[in-house]
Amino acid sequence: MDRLLIVDFGSQVTQLIARRVRESGVYCEIVPFHAAQEKFAEIDPRAVILSGGPNSVADVDTPRIPENILHSGKPLLGICYGQQALCAQLGGSVEQSDEREFGRADLKVKSSHVLFDGVASTGDELPVWMSHGDRVNALPDGFEVVATSDNAPFAAIANDARKIYGVQFHPEVVHTPDGAAMLYNFTHSIAGCQGDWTMAAFREKAIADIRAQVGAGRVICGLSGGVDSSVVAVLLHEAIGDQLTCVYVDTGMMRAGESDEVVGLFRDHFNIQLIHKNAGEVFLDKLEDVDDPERKRKIIGGTFIDIFEAEAKAIGGADFLAQGTLYPDVIESVSFTGGPSVTIKSHHNVGGLPDRMNMQLVEPVRELFKDEVRALGRELGLPEAFVGRHPFPGPGLAIRIPGAITEDKLDILRKADRIYLEEIRKAGLYDDIWQAFAVLLPVRTVGVMGDSRTYDYVCALRAVTSTDGMTADYYPYEHAFLGRVSTRIINEVRGINRVVYDITSKPPGTIEWE
Repeated sequence: MDRLLIVDFGSQVTQLIARRVRESGVYCEIVPFHAAQEKFAEIDPRAVILSGGPNSVADVDTPRIPENILHSGKPLLGICYGQQALCAQLGGSVEQSDEREFGRADLKVKSSHVLFDGVASTGDELPVWMSHGDRVNALPDGFEVVATSDNAPFAAIANDARKIYGVQFHPEVVHTPDGAAMLYNFTHSIAGCQGDWTMAAFREKAIADIRAQVGAGRVICGLSGGVDSSVVAVLLHEAIGDQLTCVYVDTGMMRAGESDEVVGLFRDHFNIQLIHKNAGEVFLDKLEDVDDPERKRKIIGGTFIDIFEAEAKAIGGADFLAQGTLYPDVIESVSFTGGPSVTIKSHHNVGGLPDRMNMQLVEPVRELFKDEVRALGRELGLPEAFVGRHPFPGPGLAIRIPGAITEDKLDILRKADRIYLEEIRKAGLYDDIWQAFAVLLPVRTVGVMGDSRTYDYVCALRAVTSTDGMTADYYPYEHAFLGRVSTRIINEVRGINRVVYDITSKPPGTIEWE
């Protein structure tokens, strides 16, 4: 299987490069620039893509391309900062220009080139997305200009002899309509990748890797009922059978009917060893009077670990703890400068388990994006009701109740959330939406219901569209739908007298939609 390496210089949309490359059937990995030298030597990729970034190549002590990559002879494609770094390190020059380009620009193709095969020929213009202040003002020896824009005289450059290429624009974003085709031309036509990475191939490799890592050991899997942990549980069961024990922890903060669905699927349908731990009182006791969201998440994460550790001892010990860490979790838990994030993904154990736990982590889907995990779930035969369900993070309803958590608030929110999802399904909208949920705001308002005044909570509804969870936009409901949902919630849920709809988007570079 061909491998491609993406060197991350800190762009907010580096993950989108990986998405486009994987969509073309080429397996790729992202690595921060400071770790790229070692990763390149480890995986020996067929080609390397260098991402954009916020720094200026013209400044001292800004990121550079490792020498073993730059002079490897492998095909290289530099995007934005990546192009500028290529030119600066190969003998060209880069200037800090007042003629910046941010947003849509027209690319003028100067000569037909394999990068533009099937997209444009000499003299054509293409819409692209620019985001740069610096620009190349002199090319290294052996390079030619293949495209320009009004403020980028070297918008696309090529050295065919060395198979080194650079573009000032961002082909990975949707605002460059033909960008995916350009990346395909680089990975397939220039680098010679076969595009043979499939989910069936990933399944076979993942099973082999699990067996090699686990051996004869025992694995305990934290099962939340969400897509990620469900897929991990079924994959592990296929790989190691009865060496696996799943633990489903009911935190008391689950959605309506969640526990029955999870237990029914994994005990009855897949016949997986499952411990169902009712721990609602434990979690609520520890969260009493806690209103800071980060404290909540860390308390919940720590309590999960305590329970898994206790259950592992109860079954005679376990050598491994499995969890559904995804690629965005890994990326978003380490800043591009390499330091661990303080506030991102704090309910995941991405960086490892506490020292006191004598277990290793098993994370078989940490290389996948969310939609790829769904595809793996279908490959494994999970019911569509589980594969296609909306994400529900480990902290559950706790992070959808800003402020202190109580049984009464959980009961109110659970009822409102159930009505909201029922109406989405009745309207046939569930599969069009990436994630939808209700939030119980820490605000109470005066209202009139019937012949009396009320002083009750405000419920906010959220719904977003996305593909991979890295970016999202609000779902444009019709007013009639919002009217139906609001009327039902106010009529049927005692404790809520006002419903609002949140139309906030999640732009690239933000982390989690909660």
